[in-house]
Amino acid sequence: MHKRQFIKDILLTTIAAPIGLKGLANTFNEKSKVPASVLAKDDAFWESIRNQYLLKPDYINLENGYYNFLPTLLLDKYITHIKEVNYQGSYYMRTVQFDNKKKIVARLAGIAGCTPEELIITRNTTESLDLVIGGLDWETGDQAILAHQDYGAMQDMFKQVQDRHGVVLNFISVPNHPKDDEEVIAVYENAITPQTKVILVSHMINISGQILPIKKICAMAHSKGVQVIVDGAHAFAHIQYQISELGCDYYAASLHKWLSTPLGAGMLYINKSRVAGLWPLLADGEKQKEKIGRLNHTGTHPVHTDLTINDSIDYFEMIGAARKEARMRYLQLYWSDQVRNVPKILLNTPAAADRSCGIANVGIEGIEPGKLAERLLKEFKIFTVAIDYANIRGCRITPNLYTTTAELDQFVLALKTLAMG
Repeated sequence: MHKRQFIKDILLTTIAAPIGLKGLANTFNEKSKVPASVLAKDDAFWESIRNQYLLKPDYINLENGYYNFLPTLLLDKYITHIKEVNYQGSYYMRTVQFDNKKKIVARLAGIAGCTPEELIITRNTTESLDLVIGGLDWETGDQAILAHQDYGAMQDMFKQVQDRHGVVLNFISVPNHPKDDEEVIAVYENAITPQTKVILVSHMINISGQILPIKKICAMAHSKGVQVIVDGAHAFAHIQYQISELGCDYYAASLHKWLSTPLGAGMLYINKSRVAGLWPLLADGEKQKEKIGRLNHTGTHPVHTDLTINDSIDYFEMIGAARKEARMRYLQLYWSDQVRNVPKILLNTPAAADRSCGIANVGIEGIEPGKLAERLLKEFKIFTVAIDYANIRGCRITPNLYTTTAELDQFVLALKTLAMG
């Protein structure tokens, strides 16, 4: 890159200086009486959030689902924590490390809707779910139900359990456009047999954004003596709920997605009644089986990431769960409603507002998903990710709070242009 272009790019991404958490909080307080659904449509207001991000000018980023990178004020906090831990060294690790982690777990449990005794911090959803899937006491002939639409790493772990313990895997397929909750519940219920031990279910399907009726699925499963593991990677800090009200046995999420922590932070909820029945992923010295801490042995790890979770919670609470969900849903429906009935454009996400939020998936007849993603980037400077499996053929579109309707207008124009061939 030429020096002149480099300087130009830096200037483009730093025109609006961040005003800090306190300044942002004041901005949100001024709108405290404005309904979340109304504020969601106020682009001028959400510019204050956009200004907190250092955005690469090369493309419009509509692939925030993999990693919700940090706004600058959280990035600065993260760097400060790295410096402080490096400054204190072993002193920090041997003195206040574990007390700090307990305090962060307590705050995390507060927004998750569970007790601190039921929550541990992990590195990501995959580690959390693998701990549960691999930690259950399996017997030959036990059955597990999972969906073709579930995350691939979870399917891989179940296949390992199948090979190792003789577990029978029963795959179902979630309809892309169910007529009601009962249709989804029936798909899982009809797969249950007397040998079924557990169901894995996605709270928000990662490839389509469809929200599943978790509370009803859990109630149905428990009535038949079946445990439920919930993959909440994309739901946590995205839509509003309390884990304690879902009725699930296990719930996992990645905090570096919608809570916007640094990479390498996740969480796992385990209902108190299930803690003693799990084997840890890594052995721990704790001998009391009912204590969740014995499942959280990680060895030496980047504790500065844990510390930044606290700052990310501050940021999340400043925005407000209701306001965030409303804005994310508004952004998704803003673009998807404009193309839902356009010839050759296929939406793989339910139209009903309560069945999705910020994530949706779109395809175009006659264009392979990989080619669609390639053309969106090359011809229109829009970055997405292609999905081509489990009855989902298209590109997953995940805006973030910093995304503008002007950017989504460019995306809509791109889709219509490509659909016309």
